[in-house]
Amino acid sequence: MAWLILFIAGLFEISWAIGLKYSEGFTNLKWSIFTVVTLGASMFLLAYSLKTLPVGTAYAVWTGIGATGTAILGMILFDESRDLIRIFFILMIVSGIIGLKIFTKV
Repeated sequence: MAWLILFIAGLFEISWAIGLKYSEGFTNLKWSIFTVVTLGASMFLLAYSLKTLPVGTAYAVWTGIGATGTAILGMILFDESRDLIRIFFILMIVSGIIGLKIFTKV
């Protein structure tokens, strides 16, 4: 269950990072509220998952999910670079997340 909670926390991390872009430096009230709420949810769920998971592993997986998802959505929503080398390194992050999941004993 802790892994599922951590995954959801990672999804909220992606949400607040994208919301941060749309908030336009916290000048757009709707997106600013969205960003703060999703940031809080992400932190709360990360903290809850730490009751069971090792902090180093959980934090690395959480940031990896956030970084990967945000990079992919940046390509889709903001027309950011889709260079093969960029995609290769995003896949490296994903492989690190999978490796940490596989080799973490909980």
